[in-house]
Amino acid sequence: MADPAPSPGFGLYVHWPYCEAICPYCDFNVRRQQTVDPLRWRAAFAADITQAAQSFGPERPPLTSIYFGGGTPALMPPELVAGVIDIARQTFALTDNAEITVEANPTATETDRFQAFRDAGVNRLSLGIQSLRDDALIFLGRRHSGAEATAALTRALAIFPRVTFDMIYARPGQDLADWREELGEALALARDGGHLSLYQLTIESGTPFGKRAQKGEALAADEDLAADLYALTQDMGAAAGLPAYEVSNHARPGEESRHNRVYWRYGPYIGSGPGAHGRLPGPTGRTATEAIRDPGRWLAAVEQHGHGIDSRENLSRRIQAEELLFMGLRLSEGVPAARFHAVTGWTLAEALPEAELMPLIGEGLIDRDSKGLRLTAQGRPLLNAVVAALIDRLPSS
Repeated sequence: MADPAPSPGFGLYVHWPYCEAICPYCDFNVRRQQTVDPLRWRAAFAADITQAAQSFGPERPPLTSIYFGGGTPALMPPELVAGVIDIARQTFALTDNAEITVEANPTATETDRFQAFRDAGVNRLSLGIQSLRDDALIFLGRRHSGAEATAALTRALAIFPRVTFDMIYARPGQDLADWREELGEALALARDGGHLSLYQLTIESGTPFGKRAQKGEALAADEDLAADLYALTQDMGAAAGLPAYEVSNHARPGEESRHNRVYWRYGPYIGSGPGAHGRLPGPTGRTATEAIRDPGRWLAAVEQHGHGIDSRENLSRRIQAEELLFMGLRLSEGVPAARFHAVTGWTLAEALPEAELMPLIGEGLIDRDSKGLRLTAQGRPLLNAVVAALIDRLPSS
């Protein structure tokens, strides 16, 4: 019998679609900030979350996490954030140590609201710092300076019990020496908060950066340099006491993001708000939901139908196996054999016989034992390629 897998938890993701400005690399569902009616939005979130709760039947599990993302959810009126937390508590209850996170930027508009968000029940703040260098922040379309970023972080640490922040690297013109210096500063700042997300700049089609790249402009580091920057990031994070527990996330042990681990461990979660995705219990194990993307249409749909869902799909066990592998192998812990069997009905040995895996094992890209399947340090930078190879080997149904 395989060892029991860690509980994935159960999360609520709340999408706020508005930003003061849209960054040129962003491909999320965002709109420019506009005046909103907090009471209308509160009623809509209440109806949408209550409708989603029906998927769980009468025995509703308590929420282990709530995550306000976007967009810029720190632009939400704090009383609306408090209202959504109350709705979640009334509908599901919260575990005693439930993690409640709000994303914010280091601008005065948002830092002035930190205490109000803490009073509303938020116990974790995620700051979008992205860089400590003013020239890089201008390039990335950010609206704060490096000095404002460190000041906002200092304020956040004084108010919230848990704080994380994001950085973007592999920017054009950035070399190993530049990133070593900047990352060293970031790691020093992250020690008190205990968590740091470090993302390589990705050029997405349809974004302003994507359109510039189509015209031949080099906007990110080349593949070889990006690989060297990634290796440096892993080494420095581990040396600073914040090892990578996921491909792009580093934490002091015990400070890992509980909400994101719901996704990576393939747990159930509700997605509420324009464009939000969810994974709910369904007749075949998981039902994928996607909400209407346009905020006005989402509000109108919830008011008319009681929910803002645009599409639902009962996932086959093969699709669930694909998603579980893609999400779970992002984690250093990998995919436990017990979880794979519980989700798909297949044992790992049935779905991925050892003989089929020998090429990947021989290349030093994956480890396989009775406990489960995981990427090696050598395989982690090649996540997408390794997962694609594993998916090709899955049974057809």
